[in-house]
Amino acid sequence: MATVDPAFKIIPKGQACFFIWRIENLQVVPVPRESHGTFFKGDAYIVLSARDTKGALDMHAHFWIGSESTQDEQGVAAYKTVELDDYLGGAPVQHRETEGAESSLFLNYFKKKGGLTYKNGGVASGFNHVDMKMEPRLFQAKGKHVVRLTELRTIDWSSMNQGDVFILDLGSVIFCWNGKNSNRAERLQAMQRAKQVRDDRGGNANVIVIEDGEESRLSADEQQLFESKLPLKDKRNIKLESSDDARSERDAAATIKLYRCADEQDGLKVTEVKGGPLVKADLDTKDSYIIDNGPNGIWAWIGKGASNNERKEAMRNAMGFLKKKNYPDQTAVTRVIDGGESTEFKALFSKWPEPAATKGLGRTYTVGNVAKVVQTRFDAATMHHNRGLAAETQMVDDGTGKIEMWRVESFEMKPVPKQSYGQFYGGDCYLILYTYQVQNRDNYIVYYWLGHKSTADEQGAAARFAVELDDKHGGTPVQVRVVQGKEPPHFMAMFGGRMVVFEGGHASGFRNSGEKDTDGPGDTFLLHVRGTSKMNSKAVQVPCRAVSLNSNDVFVFFVKSATYIWCGKGSTGDEREMAKTVASLRPCDPVTVFEGQEKPDLWQALGGQAPYSNDKRLQEPDVVMPVRLFQLSNATGRIQVEEVNEFTQEDLVPEDVMLLDSWDTIFLWIGENSNKQERDEAEQVAFGYLRTDPSGRDSSIPVVRIKQGNEPPTFTGFFGFWNHDYWTSTLSYDAVKAHTQARNEPQRVVEKPVAGTVPTEVAKYPYEMLAKPASQLPDGVNPENREVHLLDSDFSRIFGTTYAQFVSKPAWKQRDMKKAANLF
Repeated sequence: MATVDPAFKIIPKGQACFFIWRIENLQVVPVPRESHGTFFKGDAYIVLSARDTKGALDMHAHFWIGSESTQDEQGVAAYKTVELDDYLGGAPVQHRETEGAESSLFLNYFKKKGGLTYKNGGVASGFNHVDMKMEPRLFQAKGKHVVRLTELRTIDWSSMNQGDVFILDLGSVIFCWNGKNSNRAERLQAMQRAKQVRDDRGGNANVIVIEDGEESRLSADEQQLFESKLPLKDKRNIKLESSDDARSERDAAATIKLYRCADEQDGLKVTEVKGGPLVKADLDTKDSYIIDNGPNGIWAWIGKGASNNERKEAMRNAMGFLKKKNYPDQTAVTRVIDGGESTEFKALFSKWPEPAATKGLGRTYTVGNVAKVVQTRFDAATMHHNRGLAAETQMVDDGTGKIEMWRVESFEMKPVPKQSYGQFYGGDCYLILYTYQVQNRDNYIVYYWLGHKSTADEQGAAARFAVELDDKHGGTPVQVRVVQGKEPPHFMAMFGGRMVVFEGGHASGFRNSGEKDTDGPGDTFLLHVRGTSKMNSKAVQVPCRAVSLNSNDVFVFFVKSATYIWCGKGSTGDEREMAKTVASLRPCDPVTVFEGQEKPDLWQALGGQAPYSNDKRLQEPDVVMPVRLFQLSNATGRIQVEEVNEFTQEDLVPEDVMLLDSWDTIFLWIGENSNKQERDEAEQVAFGYLRTDPSGRDSSIPVVRIKQGNEPPTFTGFFGFWNHDYWTSTLSYDAVKAHTQARNEPQRVVEKPVAGTVPTEVAKYPYEMLAKPASQLPDGVNPENREVHLLDSDFSRIFGTTYAQFVSKPAWKQRDMKKAANLF
């Protein structure tokens, strides 16, 4: 077995763990747990995460590159990560992370610690992990879900902007200055970080929150202290806006490309295979590949049959590919192995079938077995109690609630006769208001259905009418956009197996109300029936010709004098039963005809016998794709998304519009404090998200619009624990601000001594009172600066030198002297 760095031998193999190492003098050195989350810009790090995911270890190895680290340090971090990977049997997914552009997975590791902190310097500059020297520092806080706290080089207004939050740390006082264009989430995150710093100092610090433009409201002492570092007369130098928040931009699906890597005598050869969309079958287990998703990331995939050299060189080759393409240095580079693909990798593919036995990776209930799973208890109360099942099946109940249906006609809502509920025309648009009760309270869903041949104007009118219905019912309904052919399970369940989509539109659709025959377009038509229960069945009109038939399915053929149910050899008994439900649209008893037993009059009615599809339809394995949450923004004119990893309800920020992608449905969650433009354009942003999805998914999948506080179980079930009182019980920003500052002590300014003289503007105490534990020190004494409070006679006796000589010594020497005197 190859030798491994001794630093890695602390890893408990086969167990969940989390470790960080720093490259110090080109050696791998463990980082103490209390320093996790703090990264020096001049260093490179290795991070290992191994989590127990339902009995299996999910392992990720990251090497992090600071913006000021050396090439040697970066190189050591890279090849030591490969060494770590070998030691762990090649199981980890490898990631290259760069300062300020870390993956959402990496950021999530430090969420509970308040996010990341970037500090200036590094091991080469003499900075240690725990630097106890208290010097004024200015940090920039960015990020809504996981904050990045970046130490700035200088403390001045020109380093700041009005779009972010800044923390000025003066030791005994921590100022949180909120730019007027910063958002509530960032302000709350910054306050939380400041409170953590205060707690780390034993509570011996004041946290003062300042709103941009309200600096004059500070007390005289607070303002004097603040202006000692940031004079208000220089505030004119501040920038108006922040730089881009380093969110990932989605490029067009066509930009994704697949390259095959081959290990040949003259080196590695990279050959383009195809552009997107990609499917799992494109990957040959005997080879290794690079998936190029542009500036959004480079992926190296290693097949089980790839050579050992291809596996070891995968990351280096991918980084070389990145440079050859002139992509930005911060572009993410990730290596995955055959059989150990990550969620983010699978999401690049339009098809990623999983073995039938796979459990716990995503959806386990498919449309076809909805009725079988919950056919005995499928009422609204059950589904709202079992939110996980509701989310998996996308059913709020069994569809037996109250239905009201309208058709868009001459840009008005025209009621559809009840006997025609469930009948649609492909040239029209429809609205359906569905009402169901939970605990004696009405709940609403507004569906708007768009036929394939309806006009853009009609579709726009349908969307507008959906908003009007929403407003009419107090803004509580869930809005669902449904495109013909992509109807969700609950939509079909509302019609109990009697949903029919006819060709044509208003001109050739519903007859005059005085006519009796309103069940279809004319006397003769052919319907293709798909579905196995009342929960998932519909019939679609197809050309009335033999070529439309298919041996795998069931068709209902209506002629003036009879109704036929034609059953293909590959059809099932459940499908044939649903065909009988469709045939009941006509009062006469249907005639069942099995494939191969047709009589001449049937063929004659179909225009003559002709070849049709009779290949056996292979049952594809279920496609299990991950559910993902994104925060959306289109502020730059291009769609920008920031993924929220391992999300919970707390990640739904009221100031945002969030997008939950469950693969076959897109949910838009509208925060109550989101801006009007984002609310108005939410659907367009969702369509843009789908158009730019590298998997090449169909953009006509259902889009569900949900308002904060009115979430159905089909949405909340994706979030694990859900507290319906969460937002009403959460403290407001002003309340959190007041609570944070409630512990502050009256601020007293300590004048800086001149030319090394002993400070006189502070309270003085005998040595014995200052040598006590921090919790027993007199009020107003900073545990890190006890020496300034010593009586003059005690100072020279304890340190054997004058104050002027003491402060002229290096910081490390002062620290050692204070430790020896028990004053640190």
